[in-house]
Amino acid sequence: MGRSSAREVDVTPPRSGAWRSSFGGGPSREWFRRPVPEVARALLGQRVVSEVEGTRTSGRIIETEAYLGEEDPASHAAVRAGRTHRNASMFEAGGHAYLYFTYGMHWCLNVVTGARGEAGAVLVRALEPVEGLEAMQRRREGRAPLTAGPARLCQALGLDGSLDGHRLDRSPLRIEFDRAVSDGEVGVSVRIGIRKATEWPLRWFVRGHPDLSRHGLPEGSAEAMPPSVRDALPTLPRTPEDRPE
Repeated sequence: MGRSSAREVDVTPPRSGAWRSSFGGGPSREWFRRPVPEVARALLGQRVVSEVEGTRTSGRIIETEAYLGEEDPASHAAVRAGRTHRNASMFEAGGHAYLYFTYGMHWCLNVVTGARGEAGAVLVRALEPVEGLEAMQRRREGRAPLTAGPARLCQALGLDGSLDGHRLDRSPLRIEFDRAVSDGEVGVSVRIGIRKATEWPLRWFVRGHPDLSRHGLPEGSAEAMPPSVRDALPTLPRTPEDRPE
């Protein structure tokens, strides 16, 4: 995969302006309402904060996967599935949480993106633990790693289906701006654990980080995508709104 498929975006957390929420230190709803690959890349370095049970735990996002909605056969919102009770939160406007239950035992956290009805979502695959390590270890019953993998991070942060559809600019679950991750630190690969669209390069991660869920995956190829999907991918332009003042 050439560099052109890992599109550039200025992801410096803004100090003010349209991209910052009026509720505190996180993104505004408009920040989330961009195309899903753009948000998936921009989420690297930002923080997931949980205040479940009155205990603050948090982790810095180091690995994400983009799911493009109806035209993505690996998405829960693929045309063959449509809107269901399980995936209804995916069809909300960007800035909501989509939590789903898998294998009858694990929860997974997704960040909904784009406009209402587009059903784009970013799976948060791994975090670097930052705050509340004792609470994370208790919830994980001492098992390591704490937050390498979508199920582990949900357990460590105390997340479950009660937060499905929750707005991510307020407690007890929100995204906060933390740090920018430069293009040189970022790798791109195929997604993990799917059976369709297995060559699509829609996973972003911080290279070499010890808390990644997987290492050494192939980069994939944008040429494997249907033209209708590939041509719709954003160019991820650098915009003044993404830069600090």
